[in-house]
Amino acid sequence: MRVLRGIAVLLLAFTSVAFAREGKLDPSPPVGITPAEIIRRFAAKEKEFKQARDNYTFRQDAKMQTLEGNRVDGEWRQVIDVTFDNQGRRVQQVVFAPAPTLRRIGVTREDLDDLENRLPFVLTSDEIGDYEIEYAGQQRVDELDTYVFDVRPRRIEKNRRYFEGRIWVDNLDFQIVKTYGKNVPDIKSRSGENLFPRFTTYREQIDGKYWFPTYTRADDTLHFSNQDVDIRMIVRYTDYKRFGADVRITYEGKEIPKVEQPPSKNP
Repeated sequence: MRVLRGIAVLLLAFTSVAFAREGKLDPSPPVGITPAEIIRRFAAKEKEFKQARDNYTFRQDAKMQTLEGNRVDGEWRQVIDVTFDNQGRRVQQVVFAPAPTLRRIGVTREDLDDLENRLPFVLTSDEIGDYEIEYAGQQRVDELDTYVFDVRPRRIEKNRRYFEGRIWVDNLDFQIVKTYGKNVPDIKSRSGENLFPRFTTYREQIDGKYWFPTYTRADDTLHFSNQDVDIRMIVRYTDYKRFGADVRITYEGKEIPKVEQPPSKNP
């Protein structure tokens, strides 16, 4: 299994820090492959991964805090299990959601949508047309050699949200292994302001094939028109398990291949 070994989680007073050792960014062009071919290959792999992730169960533990200096003065937390019902439909079950104590900001519908769909950012062949993707160079991230790309939406369409930032693509598996940026656009209207922080998401290889998001962290200041709010957000994705029953067929105590049928006892 290939992992970002530098992703270390330090637990202290219900806070954690994740980091990865990064080498110097080398802006030279890739050797033996063009940036366009890298984009084509990782977008195809991302589409495979997105389809595969839809067949996994997992736990998502999200926490958002506001800070006054170093002191936490408000918190929202939600733990959900993503599972399947008896008909094989994907469902979300809230397993822990204490009453929020946030006073200066609130968690919006867009926040929850970003949490589910854009913090674990996936850029597939169906979506690359929505983005300008610019090659930035090559960089060592822990034990991985990666291609680095800057990503931004080509245009902002009404009622749609996008990612803007930087992605790191493993140079062997051609999958995204790290993301840094923010979800756009910020929303400002007469009814209020809805601002979104910069975040970093790390992935790890699960089941030896696909790179799954496992840790997201944001430490940022949201600049509202009437105040600045320091926030911290931490999301952990754990317990990935592929959904599907492993059924064994037996006859008289012995397992038989699924292509065979047990003999009839009737003549």
